[in-house]
Amino acid sequence: MSLQEKQQQLIKTASDVAAWVSSGDVIDYGFGLSQPDLFDLALAAQKDRLSDVTIRAALTVKPRQVLEQDPEQKHFDFQSWHFSGYERKKAAEGLISYIPFNFGEGPHIYRSSLKIDLLVIKTTPMDQHGYFNFGVSNTYLKACCDIAKKIVIETSTQIPLCFGSQNSVHVSEINAIIEGNNEALTELPNAVTTDIDKQVASHIVPLIKDRSCLQIGIGGMPNAVCSALATSNVKELGIHTEMFVDGMVDLIEAGKVSGQHKQRYRGQIIYAFALGTKKTYNFLNENPLCLSLPVDETNLPERIADNKQVVSINNCLQVDLTGQVASESSAYRHISGTGGQLQFVRGAVASEGGQSFMCLSSRFKNKAGDSVSRIVLGLDPGTVVTTPRTDVMYIVTEYGAVNLKGKSMNDRVLGLINIAHPDDRDQLTQQAQGSGLLSRRHCH
Repeated sequence: MSLQEKQQQLIKTASDVAAWVSSGDVIDYGFGLSQPDLFDLALAAQKDRLSDVTIRAALTVKPRQVLEQDPEQKHFDFQSWHFSGYERKKAAEGLISYIPFNFGEGPHIYRSSLKIDLLVIKTTPMDQHGYFNFGVSNTYLKACCDIAKKIVIETSTQIPLCFGSQNSVHVSEINAIIEGNNEALTELPNAVTTDIDKQVASHIVPLIKDRSCLQIGIGGMPNAVCSALATSNVKELGIHTEMFVDGMVDLIEAGKVSGQHKQRYRGQIIYAFALGTKKTYNFLNENPLCLSLPVDETNLPERIADNKQVVSINNCLQVDLTGQVASESSAYRHISGTGGQLQFVRGAVASEGGQSFMCLSSRFKNKAGDSVSRIVLGLDPGTVVTTPRTDVMYIVTEYGAVNLKGKSMNDRVLGLINIAHPDDRDQLTQQAQGSGLLSRRHCH
């Protein structure tokens, strides 16, 4: 039987596939842009015959009908590895449960601890060799395929074809094909770069050396660092990141990235997934410069540390005066996820000549419109520590950068107060003194 004949035999409607689902099943929607649309709609339409169906996903970038049409959660239990803005809103309604994990452990967790009755993911159409490409969502999808009882592909001509390792599944492994609607991929607009973002970047860029290997997170501050690097004198950079973002395209097109001084995958740009605008999707499509790898290859600290001069740049929400970093929750309200932050912090610090940067504005406006310090005496009750104080290296605000490695409690407290907003420094000093965080010689 030819590949095309095999493919034709596997074509089903989304409703046909949804009929395979039984109460108590575990369904996996994959990651980010790989989540299915037609199947999601068809499954929601059959909700009344189902109960206790677990749906596992991550970084959901558009509304899911299994959530929209089951507002009492009578039929589906939706779980997410990492919240998007949409998932954050649904979690506030009590409709989503977060699954804590370090991103790089994803493939191992799937293979060792989880089950999938039905995996339904969006991919490219089948190529001439019988493969369906995961596009910009490699992450842990191959591990999902390895353990799933049934694999269903929802095709999309909009998914970029991305070269890499373990970034496809063969027609011989799958149980059904749903011909997708080929809608344009969801785009994540770039956050507007503020003056504060630029000030934060101005404290980081002078510390980045030629031949550094970059991991850059999402948001205005990391993008501001990319923009600043693109016009700086820094050269011969490499990229080894979990997430490929628009700012990296600018950096590459500015001629700042060669990858020739990396120790792993020399000359190539390494990433586990991408989310951005069409500019990024077009750049990655069939681009041999870029290599998409499973997230255990990109994110495990020992893999990261194989490269020299790794620079990890990430956002955070709150830092206490001992150096504990909160990046995923505000009190008991979950906002995003651990992701790969801790693993990249550890990998960068273990790298020869490596550096890790945590970025945040010194203040934010709360719901009442008041300006509140992000540098605090202690984290709010319920707030999750994403990166322990023992792992943190640089903390950076618009007022400067402080390296906490090897610093005593006195030095940490004073260093962090020094990069807090000037109007908050006296109060923070008084709080530190009153709480015993500063020794007697600093309490006068």
